[in-house]
Amino acid sequence: MSADPRVLDAADPLAPFRAEFHLPPGQIYLDGNSLGLLSRRAEASLIRALDQWRTHGIGGWTETTPTWLTLPETCAERLAPLLGAAPDQLCLTGQTTANLHQLLATLFEPAHASRRVILGDALNFASDAYALTSHLRLRGLDPAAHLRLIPSRDGRVLRLDDILEACAAPDVQLVVLPAVVFTSGQLLDVATLTRKARERGLLIGWDLSHSIGAVPHALDRDGPDFAFWCNYKWLGAGPGAVGGLYLHRRHFGRAPGLAGWWGVRADRRFAMAPHHEPASGAAALHIGTPHILSLAPLLGSLALIAEAGGIEALRRKSLALTDFLLARIDTELAPHGVTVVMPRGHLSRGGHLALAHPDAWRLCSALKAAGVVPDFRAPDLIRLAPSPLYTSFAECAEAIARLKHILLTRLHESCPNTRALVT
Repeated sequence: MSADPRVLDAADPLAPFRAEFHLPPGQIYLDGNSLGLLSRRAEASLIRALDQWRTHGIGGWTETTPTWLTLPETCAERLAPLLGAAPDQLCLTGQTTANLHQLLATLFEPAHASRRVILGDALNFASDAYALTSHLRLRGLDPAAHLRLIPSRDGRVLRLDDILEACAAPDVQLVVLPAVVFTSGQLLDVATLTRKARERGLLIGWDLSHSIGAVPHALDRDGPDFAFWCNYKWLGAGPGAVGGLYLHRRHFGRAPGLAGWWGVRADRRFAMAPHHEPASGAAALHIGTPHILSLAPLLGSLALIAEAGGIEALRRKSLALTDFLLARIDTELAPHGVTVVMPRGHLSRGGHLALAHPDAWRLCSALKAAGVVPDFRAPDLIRLAPSPLYTSFAECAEAIARLKHILLTRLHESCPNTRALVT
């Protein structure tokens, strides 16, 4: 049996930050990798932006602190330590899929005579595949011939040698991979894969949606060409929050594939010149006006994370929580048909756990009825995502106890076996 959760909670340096969140009453919330809970800092930051709008009107663009004009850059500066990136290589804009389209439009060269294949993977979030497919069509290429997805041998994880073999194909130009596989929680070796891809002359980019805020990144050290992510999961910026992208400085000066007025250099933005005058750095990839009411909660969340000790402190707590859960799962749930389907090593897993059971959907339904909020992924996965800032060890122990009770009493068998459209 794993350590006493009361002892672990008493010794946890991040335990006081639990009070910073609005916790759903009567629930153990283990779905932070889908939508993070609202923190009081994010709420206060949003209310402050609304008050600025109420008080200043259009003057909010220049009369606030920080000004709305510079809010994307302010957020980039505070997000940079989580990504190991210089702020001028970050752009807080758009949303995940739109940002992927922008990066492809800027970097992918369909005119390349011998390299026109984009390499993805069969496990990634579907929206990335949709973007890759539609982008190829827009560039006059057939996705059936020019999009190649690396298969998973077991439908759970990606093998390093399979990825490297796919990258070795002479017709590949660009690679898009997830840092953390959203279903299984597998953490890929970003540094090694980036180095190998670049040795082969490939462009490589990373979807950080399921890793940012849970796993430290070192983008400047590792040197990928680009990355993109959402901010509403581990970072708690709110439903549908503004996304972000990273563009390595070796690509600075390239014309943005999708040009818009906010991507113009700041001193010329309001000149409305007939030709586009790109801003320096990743800011050139801005398209439209910044999402002020969406950036504001992110600003509050990032302040809270910095106060908690930054991404290294969050990662330590995240690993401790998932280690604790794994120990309980092995002793309490494995005898009842629940299996861990993700890599267990600290270097091979992100912030959430993936458990398999043939009746996973009904188990998730029964857990919700019992006051535990997990996440289901077809066909048979239960995802558990404890947040370092608001999940306690005692909650993790209780969640496993409730799942064990459901399995023992077969309560889940009374739940509908048909998945709802929205969960």
